[in-house]
Amino acid sequence: MSSCTDWLDVEPKSQVRDSNLFSSESGFKEALAGVYTTLAYEPLYGREMTFGLIGVLGAEWDFQSISYDFDKTYDYKNSTTSLNRIDAIWNQMYNAIANDNKLLEEIDAKKGVFRDNNFDIIKGEALALRAWIHFDLLRVFGASYKENPNKLSIPYFTKASKEIATQLSVDAVITNVISDLNQAAELLKNDPIVTGRQITIADDNGYLMNRQVHLNYYAVKGLLARVYLYKHDHAQAVSNAMEVINSAKFPWITQNSLVDANNADLIFSTEHLFALNIVRMNTIYENSFTTTGGSNVFYMFPATRTEYYDSNSDDYRYLYWYRANNEGNYFLRKYEQLESTSWPTAYRNKMPIIKLSEMYFIAAEALKDTDITKASTLINEVRVHRGLSAMTIDRSVFDTVLLQEFRKDVVGEGQLFFFHKRLNSSRIPRSPINDIIAVKGYKLPIPVSELNNAPGRVDNQ
Repeated sequence: MSSCTDWLDVEPKSQVRDSNLFSSESGFKEALAGVYTTLAYEPLYGREMTFGLIGVLGAEWDFQSISYDFDKTYDYKNSTTSLNRIDAIWNQMYNAIANDNKLLEEIDAKKGVFRDNNFDIIKGEALALRAWIHFDLLRVFGASYKENPNKLSIPYFTKASKEIATQLSVDAVITNVISDLNQAAELLKNDPIVTGRQITIADDNGYLMNRQVHLNYYAVKGLLARVYLYKHDHAQAVSNAMEVINSAKFPWITQNSLVDANNADLIFSTEHLFALNIVRMNTIYENSFTTTGGSNVFYMFPATRTEYYDSNSDDYRYLYWYRANNEGNYFLRKYEQLESTSWPTAYRNKMPIIKLSEMYFIAAEALKDTDITKASTLINEVRVHRGLSAMTIDRSVFDTVLLQEFRKDVVGEGQLFFFHKRLNSSRIPRSPINDIIAVKGYKLPIPVSELNNAPGRVDNQ
């Protein structure tokens, strides 16, 4: 990713001129890589948008740095640290969107510089990136669809212009997200992950290898399933989730891939529809999930681990994802970078954004009211591939079981908070707040600078 530094560098002396950057296919590749790289930094998905701030908001940890004390009670406005953290999410996400939009503004006029299917692939990924980033901004700063689809939320930028974009309703943002994702899916139909084309380093220097760290066709379909469930459009959620499931492109993890302590696939990489490559993952892990992190670490108490996973369980996650510290508390090992020289590159530096198991959970939830048998079968499919036995899941226990199984799988990924937001739950289990809705905890405050600099903006609270 070092080739992206010119694109990301804001210093005029090292900034690449747009006319030069977008004069060749390599320039578009560099620009696209730059957007992915921006998203991988700690203020975004390298920490705060996954196990950091969003993990704290989801009450995933029993211990976290005192810098999150106001966040865990959703009292952001009384902490400069909290507000700075939130401002960084807003500013850097929209910066990534601006860079992405610049690529999209240039690409159609330069179609002739691309070889093979690279035009479709790069444009498709860029559209998917724009949709994904806006959707997560909506999930962080906007009302949930269930709370009020007509409530003003965030602007949706489709141009790189510095002009102020209109603040849209929740429903309008989702409409734009779905439009961009559908366009992306159409462009990505010839993605090698779909066609099965084998890519080697001899093919365009291997550009289309490792599609799971790009927003590939099935990642787009997975995102559509996530978005449609958020919108409570269950028919479309099932349709998109089942397309991913039926593709059989993402093999379940097996225990054989976990038992070797020197070569374990702790991140369950084969199941990733899309993951970011976090080049600083080893440092991030050491600072967050080991004793060397001091007071900045995140961990669970033994009782919480037992609450998540039956203590007598054969659950792979219970067995392999946790390590006790000297006090008997548990650090998450999911992001541990093993020292073995034989540890496969495919397992390194990965931050899962969307996974196979979520497709099963989405389809199950969307089917629960029309086909409880199918819904329970889908949840049991995940359980069986985690080393557990199938269980009886009727309508009376379905919601409880779904939450239990979902949170086991997404710990440290930031998705538990969004699960409760989508349902507009009055309380998140283990949260110190009894009524999150009452304190408006599901909406982070739009930065004051944004409200001041954009006349007509309204506070999302």
